[in-house]
Amino acid sequence: MRQNVVLTIASLLSVLFVTLHLAGDIVRGMEPGRLSDLIVLPILVVWLYGTLALAGKRSGYVIILLGSLLGLLVPVIHMKGAGVGGAIAKSSGAFFFIWTLLALGVTSLFSIVLSVQGLWRPRQPR
Repeated sequence: MRQNVVLTIASLLSVLFVTLHLAGDIVRGMEPGRLSDLIVLPILVVWLYGTLALAGKRSGYVIILLGSLLGLLVPVIHMKGAGVGGAIAKSSGAFFFIWTLLALGVTSLFSIVLSVQGLWRPRQPR
């Protein structure tokens, strides 16, 4: 597979995991589920645009890099302090919630690596 195809798949998975994770945060009461939680929608739309419409372009790599850095922050923030053990680990659906955190971290970090490689790669004249 070409690197751009792999990056597109990894980035799309990261966007999916962010939405699944946000839903889990709202269900568990970590986020209030108010209108302010919808601020993530324009961010995800820009991330999707960079992934799908700007695939292989420098601007697409930059958007994916920034979105992936934000995606990587989610598991880091959740694992700080008390982490996701205790009450969260004992709640219903905890396995899926924690799995999405880990999967988001993996796909985001992988997307960061691939987008940085894409930015460092010399440009081919058209």
